[in-house]
Amino acid sequence: MENLKSNPNSHLTAKERDTLSFPAKILLNNNLIVGSVLDFGCGFGSDVKLLKAKGINIEGYDKFHLPNYPSKKYDTIICFYVLNVLLPEEQATILMELSQLIKPTGKVYIAVRRDLQYEGFRTHKIHQKKTYQCNVILNSKSFFKNENCEIYEYQHYNQIIRTEKIDCPFCIPNSDTELIVESATAYAIYDKFPVNNGHALIIPKRHCSDYFDLTFKEQAACIFMLNKVKEIVLARFNPEGFNIGINVGEKAGQTVNHVHIHLIPRYNNDVKDPRGGVRGVIPNKQKY
Repeated sequence: MENLKSNPNSHLTAKERDTLSFPAKILLNNNLIVGSVLDFGCGFGSDVKLLKAKGINIEGYDKFHLPNYPSKKYDTIICFYVLNVLLPEEQATILMELSQLIKPTGKVYIAVRRDLQYEGFRTHKIHQKKTYQCNVILNSKSFFKNENCEIYEYQHYNQIIRTEKIDCPFCIPNSDTELIVESATAYAIYDKFPVNNGHALIIPKRHCSDYFDLTFKEQAACIFMLNKVKEIVLARFNPEGFNIGINVGEKAGQTVNHVHIHLIPRYNNDVKDPRGGVRGVIPNKQKY
């Protein structure tokens, strides 16, 4: 079995081109590459150069070839054939990064291959090193698809217009709410009634009231996102500690019947005596 914990050669799939990539042509012909634009995972930057020549306000970022990480948010982000060469954890990380880099009302166009005949590690014909490839299916809107390529249109979860009537604030989150980060399976926002500055919620997208009824994949996606949100909250609010909690059931204090994980930053002197931490859910048992 191939080692799925090591994928050091994904950058070897980048190609030099003197014409626009197929997804770029599709989006350009539909006037969808607008405003300030980022090509995320741009490889050698061929699309960046060619789109700039057409008057597009575009920048490129690639972890290996153009490694200056973007420092602002964009109206449009394009991400072509990046996810196909990444392992699942890497894919989730990229999706979260894209959700952070796009403006609240912006859109991301993610192109994936649909012509892969073999999934897993293989020896690259030119470089003779192990490279990874896989098929990718996202839950975003499919904008274009043929036998070779599919282009997804992603926008923040709380910006999607929904017609279904669901009485759940987490299934239809307010469009004015600040979205911290998002993946294919979950999203994170700041609590509307925070216990402390930076109090965040990690929420699976599928409506489910009981954490233990989530699939393992959904639980794993939430915990993976919890780690990312902790990094963001730490950098923004500089807390000295954290409490992590999930209320399961009315008797445990759950008031919204949709799973959500609380990440509560803790600060020096925010309570008189923090000893016991989450044991404080039953106050007279907190001290021991």
